[in-house]
Amino acid sequence: MDAHSTSPGDSQDPRREVHGVAMHLLPASDGQTELTAAYLKRCARSLYWRGWPMVGIAEELGVKYPTLASWKNRGGWDEASPRQIIEDRLEAKIANYLDKPDFSEGDMKRVDFLMRMMEKAARIAKYESSGREGDLNPKIGRRNDDAAKAKREEKRRNFLSREQWQALLDDFHEKNFDYQAAWWEQRDQRTRKILKSRQIGATWYFAREAVAKIAEAVLAGEQPRNQIFLSASKRQALKFKREIVSWVKRVCDVDLAGDPIMIDFGGLEDDAGEPLGLDQVGLYPISTNSNTAQGESGDFYFDEFFWVHGFAQLRKVAAAMATHKIFKRTYFSTPSTKTHEAFAFWSGEEWNRGKAKGKQKTFDCSHKALKAGKIMPDGSWCQVVTLEDAIAGGLGALVDIEELREESSEDEFRNLYDCEFVDDAASSFPWARLAPARVDSFYKWRDFQPAQLDLPSGRPFGDRPVWLGYDPNKQGRDDAALAIIAPPDQPGVSKLRILDKYRMNDLDFQGQADFIKRIAARYNVTDISIDTTGHGRAVFELVKKWFPNVRSIEYSVATKTALVIKGQSLFRAGRVEFDQGWTDVMQAFMAIRPTLTGSGKGVTYTASRNGQIGHADIAWAILHAFSNEPLDVAAAADGARVPQVVFSD
Repeated sequence: MDAHSTSPGDSQDPRREVHGVAMHLLPASDGQTELTAAYLKRCARSLYWRGWPMVGIAEELGVKYPTLASWKNRGGWDEASPRQIIEDRLEAKIANYLDKPDFSEGDMKRVDFLMRMMEKAARIAKYESSGREGDLNPKIGRRNDDAAKAKREEKRRNFLSREQWQALLDDFHEKNFDYQAAWWEQRDQRTRKILKSRQIGATWYFAREAVAKIAEAVLAGEQPRNQIFLSASKRQALKFKREIVSWVKRVCDVDLAGDPIMIDFGGLEDDAGEPLGLDQVGLYPISTNSNTAQGESGDFYFDEFFWVHGFAQLRKVAAAMATHKIFKRTYFSTPSTKTHEAFAFWSGEEWNRGKAKGKQKTFDCSHKALKAGKIMPDGSWCQVVTLEDAIAGGLGALVDIEELREESSEDEFRNLYDCEFVDDAASSFPWARLAPARVDSFYKWRDFQPAQLDLPSGRPFGDRPVWLGYDPNKQGRDDAALAIIAPPDQPGVSKLRILDKYRMNDLDFQGQADFIKRIAARYNVTDISIDTTGHGRAVFELVKKWFPNVRSIEYSVATKTALVIKGQSLFRAGRVEFDQGWTDVMQAFMAIRPTLTGSGKGVTYTASRNGQIGHADIAWAILHAFSNEPLDVAAAADGARVPQVVFSD
């Protein structure tokens, strides 16, 4: 029998095996060191865990029984876990194989297997002390380490860390003007109604406020609420999305995506390292089309509610989104007309309607009463913010109010900047006539893809024909308007669609002509009409070089009358469509009114021109393009003589 098969009791072998370990027990006289007490103690424990009796262990190792019993009690051998016992056996087995002088390939495989078992035992030991599953499973551990978390956060869609939420909240407060900070203070009001001046950053603010409210909830460990943005059209609603996406990108370098944008909170932990357990919330930009503006619940922001057609019905749909009292409702808008359905909602007339006279309340909606904001009898918090109020609140660095006064008529300034409602009774295009022409172009005009304009050679309307109408500023200031019209598929029957519009500020006549040419290159333009009664003549001459059939419109009493009559005819017949979000187009047409000529013997049509806003120019540009269709299309088709707009060239 060779040395490896010799039994532990074989006197021929100078070694003895204790618990499978070959232990050298040579006499001290041979120069070998005696086993230390620690080693004997370990061997005794190993034999005990194998089931040896105490007497047998004492006899085998030559240890006195009382000493052995003391080792057992002090070492807690009976309290050992199964994992400790197995670990001891694995260690003994591995040592036994490693002591073999002839190490075979099979031994190597066995040692490798036993070492893997030792590794698992070590992970179990770590798991017993920490309770972390990652200590038991290295793959889970790697998934949950700091590097993996950072990588997941980088790749996860619409996910922000707590640090990023804090950065957004800090930036939000830092960038707000004083009047916007006041809006934030009232964020928990059940209902807010805000009548505001143009261009004071309300859409920009409320887009960020919605995200800031989510940030505030996340940092407090509370469940955020959905945020819903209602606008007259989908295109208008998407402005909220663009503001949010660009803001989060700038502050956090995170690209939010989706429609709606669903915010992911998975993996967020509190300061103690415990999961927050927050459910997803969405940012929903939707139009006031009743087919799409329902089904969601959350806080909602109703943008330009004074310009929405069918407000009474849409408010019911919107209110249903915030039925639960935890949800907040915010209405904000520039003023339109007192005949609009929303005026009764604002003035309290709707709330008082049907109540006994003794229970009716007075709603003081004057600027003086609502300048600082006030709780009204219906429980809503209302405020009027004029341009002067905004300037006092920090906007002064961005606008010159005196310049705006110079460039606007009194009526115009009061409506645009002093929050006064328009009396459209004398308008050639009153609200009631214009409102039916408004559509949600995002959904209705499937053949028009404005996103194509972002592509180098994109054609948003394909090869379908369009008409361009251009209107300069009669006072010679360098601003103008360009309208793009889709002509009717069936003349005199189908609709003319106002596809797009542009303001041309700070461009001289060459720059304006170049701009028209760049836009024309994206469309199949079949007609261009330009007002040449002065400043537009230079633009006309430049455009004529590359579009010889350009039409010149020279203003006169007869010409302006023909333009207005044609426009009235089209709107009255329901043959015009434009996007619901274009409140400036509404304002432009409502501003056109009949006035006496200088001699007092005739009637002409005028609209105050505004160098800063130029809203009337847009209406005239549209009417110029409309003039490409004769006043009486049916008669023209029959060859009869019909009234024509006076052209030259």
